[in-house]
Amino acid sequence: MKNLLSVLFSGVFILFVSTVSAQIKTPAASPSAKFQTTVGLTDITVEYSRPSKNGRKIYGDLVPFDALWRTGANKNTMITFSDDVVIGSAEVKKGSYAIFTKPGKTSWEVYFYADTENWGTPEKWDDTKVAAKVMVTPQTYSNTETFTIGINNVANDGCQLEIVWDNVSVPVKIAVPTDKKVSAAITQVMAGPTAGDYYNAARYYREAKKDLNQALTWMNKSVEMGNDQFWVLRQKSLIEADLGNYKAAVATANQSLAKAKEAGNNDYVKMNMDSIAAWSKK
Repeated sequence: MKNLLSVLFSGVFILFVSTVSAQIKTPAASPSAKFQTTVGLTDITVEYSRPSKNGRKIYGDLVPFDALWRTGANKNTMITFSDDVVIGSAEVKKGSYAIFTKPGKTSWEVYFYADTENWGTPEKWDDTKVAAKVMVTPQTYSNTETFTIGINNVANDGCQLEIVWDNVSVPVKIAVPTDKKVSAAITQVMAGPTAGDYYNAARYYREAKKDLNQALTWMNKSVEMGNDQFWVLRQKSLIEADLGNYKAAVATANQSLAKAKEAGNNDYVKMNMDSIAAWSKK
């Protein structure tokens, strides 16, 4: 019995120690970092790990010259763009990219790579996945202990991605489509509401039992702008019927019926036929 209790006690003690040990956390050698910033109207997000020098020689030693580098530690560094951007002379589609570099004594190659799921560098490099490649002249920088990536020199039309470690800074220019987006928005707004805007406003006014005459004006405007699908004409006929203009409602419902038959939409065919039969008796 004594031996049994001893064994049980030992087991409980080991379990207790294991549980306590499992709860102990220590700092990561290369802590992770993530930040997002807005450049013009474009969101740029960067995720990476941050090794420190810890007395080591960095470039030409820990990070060899003329060899592909993950540009940080652990999983590859990743950058995400919410819009299409331009890097160097390359148009880079919105999305996420791994950043790889090839440091040199007088110039760096910086790659934006479409495959972001690499622990370090890719096992097999694929040139077709290179969305952009730029050559950058490194700049002398104040001694930096911990590897750092920043988005600096932010302007409406672009920024600089800066890779900084030791006494080296590598700036990469990124252009964002702010002018294109703002100009398109100005053109759209100044041109006035779209056919879809008029349709949505008219439908809302009818369903909310607001001004039906205004609803019909907007719906007619939508149709005049070429928005004459069977479901649009259906809504127009309902507004006309609600206004008591059944003759017009039947005529519009017949137009919707013809387009619904052409599209093979039996639901709208039945709805229009039922409404035509009912409104013709009014």
